[in-house]
Amino acid sequence: MKKFLIAGNWKMNKTRAEAVQFAEELKAKNLANAKDVCVLAPFTALADLGCALEGSGIGFGAQNVHFKESGAYTGEVSVPMLKDLGVDYCVIGHSERREYFAETDETVNLKLKALLEAGITPILCVGESLEVREEGTAQTFVAGQVVADFEGIGPADAAKIVIAYEPIWAIGTGKTATPEQAEEMCAFIRGVISGIYDMATGDSMLILYGGSMKPSNAKELLEKPDINGGLIGGASLKADDFAAIAEAAASLQ
Repeated sequence: MKKFLIAGNWKMNKTRAEAVQFAEELKAKNLANAKDVCVLAPFTALADLGCALEGSGIGFGAQNVHFKESGAYTGEVSVPMLKDLGVDYCVIGHSERREYFAETDETVNLKLKALLEAGITPILCVGESLEVREEGTAQTFVAGQVVADFEGIGPADAAKIVIAYEPIWAIGTGKTATPEQAEEMCAFIRGVISGIYDMATGDSMLILYGGSMKPSNAKELLEKPDINGGLIGGASLKADDFAAIAEAAASLQ
């Protein structure tokens, strides 16, 4: 049976109270496969969100982390701090982190290793800009990210990582890669992982699509064989929309 993960990335949205309200609304939906759903919130809302979701089966996580356990890194949050909150997931290398905050493949790799050691599931983002796609080098670019990000990570740990393919040109723009474009790149990424490790690791990898997935197009995207879910941005801010995407995934299992 195909596995799915529907991950809602709130980005810089929702206060603590709003996070709790969302959690209550989402729990009321009685999702068919709650264990295949997670919410990725700002640091300030994580403790309250975790308490609100407790016992629901729905996971929660952070949107970034530092690779050092502690130290003089003003404004940063460490893996042990996230572990203390009981988070299940953490997004690493989102295109906005790479573009606005100088995230590099080197720091992404360090963060992946730190999260894996702590038993927190990383959601690794990779993807190309419109310029790269128009140049016809999208696959080369994304393959380079994957190879660099997985450097020094053994197959057993690699299998614990979730990859989210996010075409940068389809994030927050209302544009969406066609199901065929999304499937092509997700299948390509799976092939890259198989090449680094083996077919079993590639086949077992959860690869999400992260570009303007919403209730109206979710099923068509999720039906594709190499798309195991979505990293949902705008549509994750409303419980009704987010639940509809989760139910679309559940209907395919």
